[in-house]
Order: sequence, then C-alpha cells, then structure tokens
Amino acid sequence: MYSGYNESQMILNNVYDDPACKGTVDEAVTPPVVRFTFAINKTSSCGSSSMTTTAAGTGVFADFSNIQTVNISGAVQTHDPNAGIVTYNAELKYLYSCAYPLAYLINNTRMDVSVSSIAVRDNNGIFVSTLSMELYGDISYTTPLTIPALGLELKTKVFIQVKAENLTDQYHVLMDRCYASTSPHPTNSTFFNLFVSCSQDQMTTMYENGDSHHARFSFPAFRFVEQQNQTVSTYYLHCITRLCEISTCTTFK
Repeated sequence: MYSGYNESQMILNNVYDDPACKGTVDEAVTPPVVRFTFAINKTSSCGSSSMTTTAAGTGVFADFSNIQTVNISGAVQTHDPNAGIVTYNAELKYLYSCAYPLAYLINNTRMDVSVSSIAVRDNNGIFVSTLSMELYGDISYTTPLTIPALGLELKTKVFIQVKAENLTDQYHVLMDRCYASTSPHPTNSTFFNLFVSCSQDQMTTMYENGDSHHARFSFPAFRFVEQQNQTVSTYYLHCITRLCEISTCTTFK
C-alpha cells in the first residue's frame, strides 16, 4: 500500500464514520488498487460535490439548446493516525472529477411493417444496462409486445417505455424527442417525428414524461410511403432522452 498506509487509512472526502464510504482493495490487478463506490445523490454521495452544467447540443443533439452534464468531484486523502503537530510520513491526495452526460440516444429498435402486419425484433438500445427502451402490447405496460405468426395489423397500438434502472432519486427520465427512421443511422435517412418536446404527432399519445424513472407513450403502427414497393416496410425507433433533476424537469417539457 502507498507509503505504509492501508485501505482503512485512505479517506474519501474526510468521511471517517460511514462504512459505505470505505475503500476496498482489488488485488486482481497489478499493482493492487483501492476502489471506492458511492451513490450519486445529495444524501449519500460520501461528501462528493456535484455540479450540473448546460450547453448547446452537438451531433444528434444539435437541435437542442440545453444539453446537461453533471460533474462529480472530490478527493481521496491519506490519514496518518500517529500524526501530531508534525509527521514524517508522505501524504497522498488524489483529486477526482467525473463528468456524466444527462442526454442519451436510445435506438436500434427495429420494426418491420407490411400492409397488414407488424413485427418487432428485440434489439433495444441500452445505456450501460440501466437505460432501455421496451415495447408493450397493453396500456398497463405489463405485457411485452409479442407478434403472432401472421403479425399484427396496421394501426395496432404500440406502447413504448423508456426506463432507467438503479437511477438515483435525484433524477427523472424525460424524453425530448422520439422518432422513426428508415435506417438504423437516423441522420442518413427519411424520418418521422412521433413527438418532440414542444409538439407531437396527432396519433401519438403521451402518458408520462419527466415524472418518474420511466417515460411512456404510444402510437399506432404505420409504414413509410417511400417503401410502398416493398413487401415489408422496415423502420427503426429512436428516443433522445435526458436525465433531469426533479426540480428542473418541467423546464424541458
């Protein structure tokens, strides 16, 4: 361990009395390291500071003027239990700063629609196994959408849920825009907006957005006119989603 200190003397943000803020040694790597794990919220972040910043969007978020990032920062320091007025032991002070984007593009949910049927292949976009898009066949969101052998008819209502797992209570899930495109790469193909933050297609129904750890809406199955000469009309669903602090979610609706 560093200069004779062990893991119990590596202190996170001067928090001495909380076992959840203690580090653990990982000897599976060379050299061994001490790992700290803590939640990102205002009540149990082990003394870490958080700051949310806003900037104009770029890339797939270029249409949005307010894209947020949260920065988590703090310090790990050694504690010398034998120190008095002076000490002869070296001190370690490790400053950390981690930036987490609060806007994500969930995509690659493929839908194949013919003149009278729809089929869904489960290829949902996922953000680190915590943010996912799910399709359901009922308004109670209890039955995942399944396709019979002959498929579903056009205008069958499809229920969409974007859900965050293990998200701190400090944030809610808010969809800024959901749309369908004829290519898995939405910037290079025809697209159809199901809704954007300021408006929505008249056939889209919004149930919940920015109020909890999931957001929900529905739309009737359709097909793209440009694919009229194809037996199957294939398109892909995409949702630009942000994690908004509860106190600010209403400003983005």
